[in-house]
Amino acid sequence: MGYDLRELLRHADQKGYAIPAFNYSDSWELLAIVEAAREERAPVICQSHARVLQVWSEQWLGGLGRAVMEQTAFPVFNHLDHCASVEVCQSAIDAGYPSVMFDGSLLPLEENIAQSRRVVAHARKHNSVCVEGEIGRIRGNSEEGTYLGNDFLVRVEDAIRMAEESGVDSLAVGIGNAHGFYLQAPQLNFARLVQVNDAVSIPLVLHGSSGIPDRDIQQAVRCGINKVNVGTELHAAYLLGLRSSLSLPDNRADILAAMIPAKENIKAVVRRWIRLCMADHRF
Repeated sequence: MGYDLRELLRHADQKGYAIPAFNYSDSWELLAIVEAAREERAPVICQSHARVLQVWSEQWLGGLGRAVMEQTAFPVFNHLDHCASVEVCQSAIDAGYPSVMFDGSLLPLEENIAQSRRVVAHARKHNSVCVEGEIGRIRGNSEEGTYLGNDFLVRVEDAIRMAEESGVDSLAVGIGNAHGFYLQAPQLNFARLVQVNDAVSIPLVLHGSSGIPDRDIQQAVRCGINKVNVGTELHAAYLLGLRSSLSLPDNRADILAAMIPAKENIKAVVRRWIRLCMADHRF
């Protein structure tokens, strides 16, 4: 343990790469992410959104994440993704999360800033805890959240205020990205991303990366993205591997035999995204 995600994100910003962040729903997905990262010698963020937290609790996932971080000799971080509750973010920090995201993107700007500031104030009591905010809106209808409107594009002036007044350490931006499977080819607004990156000094985050072409991910990183979130592609690989394992005879009650192929499917996705986001940056 002992790594500081805020410092690592700043390093990614300075050197022009992104840290991949993978959503997990259970311990098998978490294990697959960490194993693949170890094999690739790459830092990763392992994250669960608020709905997963409701099932497990911040105490369970905080403890699980803390055990993983303490037993791993490279940078790995447990992160709370897309949480719209200040109190839950604070509770997760108290339970050992080194990183949380307060998602106030559906709130008026003033309230988003004010609520984010409360999370940041609590995080600062815990030294190196990293806080991610969001400005603009991430489209889609998935377990991470639902927004189907057309007013999604981040405004530069709003991003400046959010970065300066809330104190967040990183900022997720809405540039045409969406959660879940894309129903049509994603159209990312790289010009707006460059404008925001030039206007703020903190690292930027891309949500909804599953389904975005590799060339666009690489372009987004060149334009200032330093954290890339991947969830849907991981979960789809998990379920595909699990389906292939469920043909075992009924008299073979072997959970490991069913789960290990699914874990290997997940690892293949993780390895691909590490190489895409990090290129030659390894630890």
